[in-house]
Amino acid sequence: MIRNLKIVKVNTEYCDYLRTFDSKVPYNAGIKELRPFIGVLFKIDKLEYFAPLSSPKEKHKTLKNTLDIYKIDNGKLGIINFNNMIPITKDNYTQIFFNKKTDNKEENLRLFLLQNQYRFLIKDIKTLLNKSKVLYNLYKENKLPKNVKDRCCNFMLLEEKSKEYKKDKVKI
Repeated sequence: MIRNLKIVKVNTEYCDYLRTFDSKVPYNAGIKELRPFIGVLFKIDKLEYFAPLSSPKEKHKTLKNTLDIYKIDNGKLGIINFNNMIPITKDNYTQIFFNKKTDNKEENLRLFLLQNQYRFLIKDIKTLLNKSKVLYNLYKENKLPKNVKDRCCNFMLLEEKSKEYKKDKVKI
């Protein structure tokens, strides 16, 4: 069982590649370029699964924890969108370390938020790991409610395309 979570930045080109097969893959460029993902939630073969973190918004406080959404500190610190988790290989992400300080106040605030999110999530790691795996298995077994399945990335297709990514990248 995986016991350590990472906060990472996923390669923008990798997300763009996956999005050509599934429009639910989160954008990770431009303003969202620093969108962090939480992982490793689980592994299948050599693929690791990561889920996007969302910054706190007022609406998060009123959302319910569902099969595919996890509220971080009751939404005060944002949410995790398990429905948008993606398979990834180690060469397509960069781990974010919290000891990095810059002169950019906005970036320092973002790192401070990530630290707080991480501290909260690490305390509830069993719930995170279980929730991600349950959602994945229900999706795979075609047992999710339609409204939840419609929000989810196509995990099986993305696994297949993730394995092909390196080959396609070499051709470019």
